[in-house]
Amino acid sequence: MTTARTNHQVRLAKRPETTATREHWNFTTEPVADPSDGGVLVQTLSLSLDPAMRGWLNDAKSYIPPVAIGEVMRAGGVGRVLASKNPAFAVGDTVYGTLGVQEYALLPQEAIQRAGLVKIDLGMGTVGQWLNVLGMPGMTGYFGLLDIGQPQPGQTVVVSAAAGAVGQTVGQLAKIKGCRAVGIAGGQAKCDWVVRELGFDACIDYKAGPGAVREGLKQHCPKGVDVYFDNVGGEILDHVLAKLARKARVIVCGAISQYNNANSMPGAGPRNYLSLLVNRARMEGMVVFDYADRFPQAIAELAGYLKDGRMQSKEDVVQGLDSFPETLNKLFAGGNFGKLVLQVAAA
Repeated sequence: MTTARTNHQVRLAKRPETTATREHWNFTTEPVADPSDGGVLVQTLSLSLDPAMRGWLNDAKSYIPPVAIGEVMRAGGVGRVLASKNPAFAVGDTVYGTLGVQEYALLPQEAIQRAGLVKIDLGMGTVGQWLNVLGMPGMTGYFGLLDIGQPQPGQTVVVSAAAGAVGQTVGQLAKIKGCRAVGIAGGQAKCDWVVRELGFDACIDYKAGPGAVREGLKQHCPKGVDVYFDNVGGEILDHVLAKLARKARVIVCGAISQYNNANSMPGAGPRNYLSLLVNRARMEGMVVFDYADRFPQAIAELAGYLKDGRMQSKEDVVQGLDSFPETLNKLFAGGNFGKLVLQVAAA
């Protein structure tokens, strides 16, 4: 490389028991090296901040190994290839993959596949959209709803965290597939946006009072809930379980309301689970990585919806690597409006 560069990184210093604060992270620097044969050097442009990141900090068995102490924090992102010794990538290519919370990702040949590094076309969507509808959140919403939820035209689909990254895709896709879409979100502004801008049929403000979700479901889902896409767990899941229709499908995507519980436990299980029995319903968990070989199919379809205006995306963009600890916690306080993105460098 002709100019010396310094890489600023965020590494896990210690495991949090509840909320991860600045003390749980180390901010480190190191010189940027050239890639080895078969490797690439990528400059990070923007990173996706997702609720699942909190689970990756726990030293517990899961669908993916935890982030190790001293390791650069795991994160998916969009970047630009600065140097390449791999014929699949050229200097200047825009790429998506697990880049980590750092300014530069040096990926040897054996790490490229593990990082899921792929070239992307900014003609199909903006950097923000590639981290939202065309990225992991969109893939999660697409395969969770269509493969597991199997919605039929005329059915009622309910999604929690409706104004978040996954929720906005689920609701809009439900409408495109001919369903009634009901969101659950925190605050009147988010609910108004979900209905007026995204075209949901209704949105329930769970912050409107202790009985808001129960009453809202009664009002907006008079025939019951056919498909529930759960991003939050906790009491909201219990309220929806009580309103399931016959043969309903519940997709367990996340439980953001539980992630910062003490002792890293996910919280109590649903109290109303016998509703699954009574209504001959099923509840199924999903992990988006299981569908990786089908991502191109979903990206092509969703990009078409973005282009023809049938689908919108909203990103909440925060600047600067140094703000990572506080920005991540916006997810758990409901402080983000749209898909949370950390911009590291200008596109």
